[in-house]
Amino acid sequence: MGRSWYMPTGAPVVRFPRMEREPTKDDIDALVGPATPHFAYQLRARVRELIDGLPDDHPVRRYGEQKMELLDRLGYASTKAEDLPPEPRDQGLGWDKIPSSATASDPLPRNR
Repeated sequence: MGRSWYMPTGAPVVRFPRMEREPTKDDIDALVGPATPHFAYQLRARVRELIDGLPDDHPVRRYGEQKMELLDRLGYASTKAEDLPPEPRDQGLGWDKIPSSATASDPLPRNR
């Protein structure tokens, strides 16, 4: 297991050991593929650790940064649904009972 240290707030932070090989797009996809809004920021942090140390122009780093942007949007959404349009609200699917149908491509506005 990786080292653990404490942030100023006292919350424990765990860093995972570095990979012994260069990360690939498949490694990033394995992390991002099953992402849900609830875990978006934890997965984003894992992707950031995975690409940390790669040169700025490295294709895997650029791919990881794109996926980190997706995960950031997903954190403000209720579904990933990258390639699907939002469901029409007049389909009788119970939208009145669902708090949000925001997708990662059109997330909720951020509170600032």
